Amino acid sequence: MLLDIAAILGGFLILIWGADKFVTGASATARNLGISPLIIGLTIVGFGTSAPEILVSVISSSLGNPGLAIGNALGSNITNIALILGATAVLIPLNVNSDTVRRELPILLSAMLIALVLLQDGVLGRLDGIFLLSGLAVMIYMVVSLGLKTRRDDPLSGEFDDEIPSHMPMRTAIIWLIVGLAALLISSRALVWGAVNIATSFGVSDLIIGLTIVALGTSLPELAASIVSAKKGEHDIAIGNVIGSNMFNLLAVLGLPGVIHPGSFDPAVLTRDYPVMIGLTILLFAMAYGFRGPGRITRGEGSVLLLAFIGYQTVLYLSATGAM
Repeated sequence: MLLDIAAILGGFLILIWGADKFVTGASATARNLGISPLIIGLTIVGFGTSAPEILVSVISSSLGNPGLAIGNALGSNITNIALILGATAVLIPLNVNSDTVRRELPILLSAMLIALVLLQDGVLGRLDGIFLLSGLAVMIYMVVSLGLKTRRDDPLSGEFDDEIPSHMPMRTAIIWLIVGLAALLISSRALVWGAVNIATSFGVSDLIIGLTIVALGTSLPELAASIVSAKKGEHDIAIGNVIGSNMFNLLAVLGLPGVIHPGSFDPAVLTRDYPVMIGLTILLFAMAYGFRGPGRITRGEGSVLLLAFIGYQTVLYLSATGAM
């Protein structure tokens, strides 16, 4: 048991470090190739912050634990909105000034509804997985098109311009890209191994482990990035990173188990977990879109999100212990 816990904790630490180096290397490489900071931020950074979830999904599915991957996808989205944005807004209220962020929200809602339709039969099949991964390609195309049409004075563009490395030599960027990817692979493997062993020891489903421990751990890079961005006054990046990560989770992290290890899943995904994710996403939409002016997530609204996260985790605990 101690070895399993050490694998999880060590996996989380290396995962956070690896994700940061991977994003830094990939972003600097793309910038050296002449890609605009906004496009890098909307695509590469979004992919990079979801890289831990993606690798955990691949490894857990290939080892015959697709429930862990599904739980990780949905749990990470719930954690991103309720815990990460909630905690960030309690510390620093978030203003949404970017039109790009507002335009990404409908894309996220569309991806969520498409995935829901595919899951309605209680089976995540290979065709479902292929459809979701194809949707990923469409989503990237839409986001890139959105970035190309964005005004130069959009606040998000300036924030990404300040954050993405502009003077890193190509050789250094590629080294960090490779090192970060290797760290992600090793830490993801250790994390899945430890999580599966603990789930087996306590008789808890891999879905619950994915929704709780693994989802929280793989979302730590987003938590760090959001708080740091908010402290720097880069509120649109803090929210945009969560929106981008959630889109990748729905289309890539959820699609990969269908391709690698298709099959049925726990009905609680549709009756308990997906409704919570839908509700939180709609709540985020209402807070951040700004129908009558600039969007804003206040401290009070952040507190509501945090309470929702605590309530959801309580429900999961009661489900795991058989109290519900």
